[in-house]
Amino acid sequence: MGHRSRRQPARVDHLPPVELTIESMTLEGKGVAHLEGKVIFVEGALPTETVKARYTLQKKSFDEAVTVEVLTPSDERVTPKCMHYSVCGGCSWQHLAPEAQIRYKQQALLDQLKHVGKVEPDTVLEPLRGDIWGYRRKARLGVRYVPKKGKVLVGFREREGSFLADLTRCEVLHPSVGEHLVDLQQLMSSMSQKERIPQIEVAVGDNATALIVRHLEPLTAQDIELLRAYGERMNQQIYLQPKGPDTVHCIWPTTPTLYYEHPQFNTRVEFGPQDFFQINQSINRLMVKRAVELLDPQANETVLDLFCGLGNFTLPLAQQAMQVTGVEGDAVMVKRAKHSAELNDIHNTDYHACNLMDDDALKQQAWLKRHYDKILLDPPRAGAIEIMPYIGRLKAKRIVYVSCNPATLARDAHELVNTHGYRLTSAGVMDMFPHTSHVESIAVFDK
Repeated sequence: MGHRSRRQPARVDHLPPVELTIESMTLEGKGVAHLEGKVIFVEGALPTETVKARYTLQKKSFDEAVTVEVLTPSDERVTPKCMHYSVCGGCSWQHLAPEAQIRYKQQALLDQLKHVGKVEPDTVLEPLRGDIWGYRRKARLGVRYVPKKGKVLVGFREREGSFLADLTRCEVLHPSVGEHLVDLQQLMSSMSQKERIPQIEVAVGDNATALIVRHLEPLTAQDIELLRAYGERMNQQIYLQPKGPDTVHCIWPTTPTLYYEHPQFNTRVEFGPQDFFQINQSINRLMVKRAVELLDPQANETVLDLFCGLGNFTLPLAQQAMQVTGVEGDAVMVKRAKHSAELNDIHNTDYHACNLMDDDALKQQAWLKRHYDKILLDPPRAGAIEIMPYIGRLKAKRIVYVSCNPATLARDAHELVNTHGYRLTSAGVMDMFPHTSHVESIAVFDK
């Protein structure tokens, strides 16, 4: 019996552009149109627009296309600030006015809650908005030596394809890096191992910027000196990563520290350059303030902070609650959270390392046998479905759920409301990732 080949998408490069009227927009920010009864997803097109589009993919159930000309523009269309916008795949919504972006995200959240979660909030919270340019404090930049161009490219991939875009600046990256991509390209070009450096990881604190340079071959003494000199000149911390994540080490300065602050709670959180932290500091401050206000912990109440990370919410909550218990899967971050509590002279917190996605691990946990008045959870994109039965048994009177994925929030909301007897009292979005389709949101559940 011969092998059946997988059906390949039809070739589209011979097809002429088509004129389309855009009816709506997907959560990823693509325009939705129909032609002869078939749906077409159109990159770079907005609802109400008539556009000329070129096919990029044809499948049995749908087609994909990219806008080549806008014939009748939407009132919400704006000129992208970034000169590389048409090429770079780093952010896809710069052609949509910022106030429209957040409105679409709010609607996307409400739609997911209604259709997936079968729930609707009593109150829709006003969206939180902060910095929309130079906000991104964490990123992985690709590095590639291109002999034909005679230089090293540093930045994000092109919108269509796997090549790195040839960028000179990035408008969404923090200015300490976004305005210095050419400096980084020149630095990488001057290194003897430039062909063996695939990535630079960026982490920006309130006090400093850290760069982790991944290298596949040992660097020469001269390469290391070039990196050190760059760090000193730009006031940036330079780390090397020769192999896996545990090989990351700092070469400049001798005693590096990174931190961010919550001035309104008088707290400082220390972190390492590989740690997870919120990428938009202006929104993070507003988000933590809102979460604390919504949870409203009292001086005689205990709070459980699940997926607590570095203690981003734990430390501010501890200023108002009697006791806060933080739980996180990453043991290194738990250690840092404890350290930050000591630095901030906060003594009413305790921390536990536990994989909150693992039912066998959860069954062993003593902290799950205690009483909590209130719960805060901030899970990763996969949501928190594994811990929902335990949350149901704890019977806390209020839960505040911070989410970076409306689909998994909606699924978990369905569980909280329809299985565990909670009411969705309020929900709304936060503009953590301007000019991208990512939706950050917050929801309140009351018993």
